[in-house]
Amino acid sequence: MKKRMISMILAAGMITTTFSGCGLFSKSEGTQAADAAFPGAGDAVKAEAEYEAYSGDDATASETNDAPVYEYYDEPASEAAPAYDMSESAGCEAFDGTNSYKAMPEAITGSAKGLGTHSKSAGFRAANDGFPSQGCVEDSDFYEEEYYYEDDLNTEEYKYIPENVWMSPVSSPFSTFSADVDTASYANVRRMILNNQDIPADAVRIEEMINYFSYDYKAPSGNDPFGVTTQIAPCPWNKDNHLLLVGLKAKDMDMRERTNSNLVFLVDVSGSMADSDKLPLIQRSFRLLCEELGDNDRISIVTYASGDTVVLDGVRGGEKARINDAMEDLFAGGSTNGSAGINTAYEIAQRNFIKGGNNRIILATDGDLNVGATDEGSLTRLVQEKAKSGIYLSVLGFGQGNISDVNMEALADNGNGNYNYIDSVNEARRVLIDEIGGTLFTVAKDVKLQVEFNPEYIKGYRLIGYENRQMAAESFADDTKDGGEIGAGHCVTALYEIAGYASSQPVEKVESKYTDKSAKSEPLDMAKGELLTVNIRYKDPDGSTSRLMEYPVDKTMVSKYMSDDMSWAAGVAQIGMILRGSQYAGDSSLRDVLYRMEGTKYADSDEYRREFLYLYGRI
Repeated sequence: MKKRMISMILAAGMITTTFSGCGLFSKSEGTQAADAAFPGAGDAVKAEAEYEAYSGDDATASETNDAPVYEYYDEPASEAAPAYDMSESAGCEAFDGTNSYKAMPEAITGSAKGLGTHSKSAGFRAANDGFPSQGCVEDSDFYEEEYYYEDDLNTEEYKYIPENVWMSPVSSPFSTFSADVDTASYANVRRMILNNQDIPADAVRIEEMINYFSYDYKAPSGNDPFGVTTQIAPCPWNKDNHLLLVGLKAKDMDMRERTNSNLVFLVDVSGSMADSDKLPLIQRSFRLLCEELGDNDRISIVTYASGDTVVLDGVRGGEKARINDAMEDLFAGGSTNGSAGINTAYEIAQRNFIKGGNNRIILATDGDLNVGATDEGSLTRLVQEKAKSGIYLSVLGFGQGNISDVNMEALADNGNGNYNYIDSVNEARRVLIDEIGGTLFTVAKDVKLQVEFNPEYIKGYRLIGYENRQMAAESFADDTKDGGEIGAGHCVTALYEIAGYASSQPVEKVESKYTDKSAKSEPLDMAKGELLTVNIRYKDPDGSTSRLMEYPVDKTMVSKYMSDDMSWAAGVAQIGMILRGSQYAGDSSLRDVLYRMEGTKYADSDEYRREFLYLYGRI
């Protein structure tokens, strides 16, 4: 399959596209090219393009104050929906000496945010005017079959997610689930949107979309590992009901005082990893992380394909050149025996174990296993046993077309780690640099939440997301049952839609003759007793006994208006429900939800929230 790497800045009045293999040109030439190529676009739109040979380090994203930045590896799913609508209507080729063609800027058509359409001849005039030294081919030399991508069979795997339904506190007073700080779903869905692909409903895990963002929740006090925020406010998609927000904010870590790390980079180098958005992106990502390592850290590299290989064993983190060279020498080929690599990685991690330190395996893969343990159940049992050693397993997902999301999520969840999807160098920087504390350093493990609803005031409730994190009520106090891990600085958000007895919301329930019939019909903000209680259990990173935190919620927590944080989280949740085709999403359109979110705090100043508004404005 042909590949391309695109670095695109989308700003008001400017589109900048970076391709490779065509040399450099000046801003004035690029602007002239834009004027020629898009004569109908008006003064508000200009095209700036810079061409340079892509050698890995040289291709980096730019920043503007006006729009989010995307640097990602793009592999459109079909001719009908190529990313940025690159089409035959305009294009010329340049060769970089390796017989691989590079698309020129005139191949950007009008669907890229209001450019209008332009003719093929205009595109070639733009190329010849703006890039006179490039020697572009003539119109007759451009062929559709050389431009379009061949389709691959899409074998991506996602676990079926049955949507949570309404529950009655009369028959089910407890709602119990483990904490989740994974963000893979958000980045994976972003990749699909940018590639103009259909989004499978089961690829959308609403809790991961919400937890991609940071929130101004209450900070922890004393020795508590996290602070807890609760709020109840009217539900934006069902005026009859309310939303309950439960927010956890973990304590931050001063990276200068962090514990030493024993890290094993477990890298999938099987044949499927040869694509540019897989092993090459892994190498660039780990190079970023390597810069954050100190001389007291221990670094190992294990690879697996048909078999497994120990490339480095316990090298000091200060030996950056040696680590980077070893990583750069990796190449892809062979089948995928992931279980062999996992076993070896745990052996190496145990050999270099740092008592009281951060002992962690970081698995980089597309999750597509075909030798050894290959199914979710076998992988789960393998990792559950290994997790007892005190070594965490985190997963970084890469690539598209054949990713096994179900395997990667199972490995991270049962390995006491987190799961992130890396679709770009920018995402790698966010996960491994900007949020390194949350990614690598656990402040609380086996975190479980249990909300107990008072049937006297609450008619029904529905947990939004966390479908694959739910637990039996009895498992909450059972310390042998695994919960989720929370890293330094992480935020965890849970939303419930709740209905009082004044609501017309239908809620099925099973009554007993011993059930208290004294339900109250007054509004929640008039309730005289507790509406519910939020219970949280967690263990210290090296502990084996859980601690309990309790937070009763009464009418003082009920507000007429949502806070900015709650409004943002509710908007993300509603868009997630729309993407999943939820029966509970209400009748609001995407535009309605985005309009509400645009008015929240940080919508303009936070780059990730700006990106979200842009992305979902494309749909």
